[in-house]
Amino acid sequence: LLLLLLLMLLVPLLFAVMSLYWLCSGVVSTLSKVSKTCILRLMPDKVYFVLSDRTAPSTGVRIWCHLEQANFFDQYQIEGRDESNQILLEIVTEQLSRALRTAQTAACVKLKLTHKHTPCITIEVSMHAASSGRTRSVTHDVPVTLVAPRFWGDYEEPPMPRYQVSICLPALKTLRHAIDRLKNLSNYLILSANNSGSFTLEVETDDVSVRTHFKDLDNPVVENCPASEQPADPEKMISARVDIRKFGQFLQAQQINPTKIVCNILENRAVHCFVLHDDMHLQYFLPVVVR
Repeated sequence: LLLLLLLMLLVPLLFAVMSLYWLCSGVVSTLSKVSKTCILRLMPDKVYFVLSDRTAPSTGVRIWCHLEQANFFDQYQIEGRDESNQILLEIVTEQLSRALRTAQTAACVKLKLTHKHTPCITIEVSMHAASSGRTRSVTHDVPVTLVAPRFWGDYEEPPMPRYQVSICLPALKTLRHAIDRLKNLSNYLILSANNSGSFTLEVETDDVSVRTHFKDLDNPVVENCPASEQPADPEKMISARVDIRKFGQFLQAQQINPTKIVCNILENRAVHCFVLHDDMHLQYFLPVVVR
């Protein structure tokens, strides 16, 4: 996948030869389930997809995904407009997702930052026809908005609280099946976990209480969580209540085929999930709903 972003005059420049475009497509597809727009942040050593309070104010969900450019690009050159050497673009996630889906079997994909009445990422997809041996091309123009430097601070990586429990979640497919059953009972979901490998999904209504239990899960070490922040009793369940639909949106991350998913909980205050892959990781911050 060949990536080339170009604007005339004083606009930034990026040139790269890209691989693993299927993973990039999976990330964008996941974001499109949560918000209409996202921020594409390009830096010399990393590429970020960001969903913040500014891009999705009504959801309360924040997503921070970073890709190490060395794992995605054989060649990479970026020229920002100031000494920080970065480019931030606001883009419609579904439009970018549709365009990247056409590139799944492409021989080459070029992306150019162009100006066609409005700034666009122009995506040129080249595909070989096996029967004729010929190459055909498809072009997509996806409108973007250049983010002014005064707003860049809104898209910095958010600080993480000191969580009381951190646990590796079961397979996403298994969780999705459980959520599909529970979401018909309530709009809210109680996530509970302890430091002995137990994790629980629970919904409560005036008429019924339903729980799904998982045991023998791993509790990874969280570097920013001192032992004093963790409960003295490792069996003590730490809980937080979230919107069940928003947790279901998070489970769309299965499109990335993650190697591990870690859920961190601060009692009734914060839920933070890490989706880990060999070539990227995605952070998902879920707003807690107080009773």
